[in-house]
Amino acid sequence: MATRYIRNTAILAKIESTYGTDSTPTEGANALLVSNVSINPLSAANVDRDLVRPYMGASEQLVGPANIELSFDIELSGAGAAGTAAAYGPLLRACGFAETLSASVRAEYNLVTPVADSVSIYYFSDGVKHIAKGCRGTLSLKMSAGGRPVLSFKFLGLDGGVTAASPSALTLTGFKTPAVISEPNTGDLTFGATYTAATPTLTGGTGYPSQGIELDLGNAVNYTPLLGGESVDISQRQVTGKILLDLTAAQEVTFMASVKANTQQSLGLMHGTTAGYKVMIFMPAAQLINPSKSEVNGKLMIGYDIRALPSSGNDELKIVVH
Repeated sequence: MATRYIRNTAILAKIESTYGTDSTPTEGANALLVSNVSINPLSAANVDRDLVRPYMGASEQLVGPANIELSFDIELSGAGAAGTAAAYGPLLRACGFAETLSASVRAEYNLVTPVADSVSIYYFSDGVKHIAKGCRGTLSLKMSAGGRPVLSFKFLGLDGGVTAASPSALTLTGFKTPAVISEPNTGDLTFGATYTAATPTLTGGTGYPSQGIELDLGNAVNYTPLLGGESVDISQRQVTGKILLDLTAAQEVTFMASVKANTQQSLGLMHGTTAGYKVMIFMPAAQLINPSKSEVNGKLMIGYDIRALPSSGNDELKIVVH
């Protein structure tokens, strides 16, 4: 018997022009550079027949409405040239971001309501090809000191069938090698800054030493098996996160006052030093809650949970590639 390997996996994704209609992604134009992959190829609400007979024993289950669940990680990096769309841009769009390109300056990803975009995903698993259509999802972001900047995606999709197939050679040149989250590569977490799109930069504010940031987009992603119109929809989002800061005693007291006053302030992080390989995370109205204390190599660190709130609407989280 031939051995099959989990690492012999390839994933393609392409924006759909019509929801739920296979957009036929290709290895040359739509391949993804991924890690930490997983698939549930048939997440079904099975129906138990529960038959009564003159003897004990189980009844068969009927396969009910079913969808596909997929998850994978992608490195958060620049596109190689300022103003160029990120290779993972279609995935962000299917999670509720709109992509806006400013030539030679930036690619900006801003939240939208409602979420109209979707992707078709081909998941090759060592000789087997799973097709998921109408995919929408959510993501978490991890930019922790000493690690890679990573986007962790989770998608639901409509079952598009399964066949025995293997991918041809993948083109992955759109994915650039990220810089490690470190002092030379990454700025301080900055509170109270203003986002300047033309540059793009964070202007003003106060920076604090930290261990980075973790965020969860918090999309409510639901599969609805309507007769004649099954779909995957995003019905709500709540962006949350957490940080760990190195604060002086006076700074901790000031932050505690802000927590008690329900203060909202901007929060941003710049990563990268070379044009075309930079990424910015910005929240205009972040609320810190649930203060805690932690020990890191003997140092006292102060932690907070984050609630990223809309300021004028659809702006609670911005990702800028530049």
